Amino acid sequence: MPREQGRKVVASNRKARHDYAILDTYEAGMVLTGTEVKSLRAGRSSLVDAFGHENHGEIFLHGMHIPEYTQGTWTNHEPRRVRKLLLKRAEIHKLLGKLREEGLTLVPLSVYFNNGYAKVELGLAKGKKSYDKRQDLASRDAQREINKAMGRRSKGMD
Repeated sequence: MPREQGRKVVASNRKARHDYAILDTYEAGMVLTGTEVKSLRAGRSSLVDAFGHENHGEIFLHGMHIPEYTQGTWTNHEPRRVRKLLLKRAEIHKLLGKLREEGLTLVPLSVYFNNGYAKVELGLAKGKKSYDKRQDLASRDAQREINKAMGRRSKGMD
């Protein structure tokens, strides 16, 4: 059977970009069981409350919810199990050095299939304060108003 080509997004964590300032992004593979892959291919996954954590020099993903596969039998997986992430050793050492800094965390931004392989996009993030969030919303609204006015002006409506 031919392998999928391109990138198919399964789940994205939109709230992460609102709650955190993303400093750097990484792409990592995941160690999954067969029924987890089938659930992901069906488009069922949630990244709410998920985070990356280091344990004995390896990176693990905690809190990601992949529901049980409906046609699965006794071989079904546990929905919120801890999943190992596959990164190159140099990337892990670089990440661990940055994670030891004060206030940085590892947040999953999206889960997708890249040429048939399940991948997760991780963001090295720093938490935003509430006034930063309000400032981002205000600047986004102002930019939307500017674009709307420019659109009307180019159409000769203003």
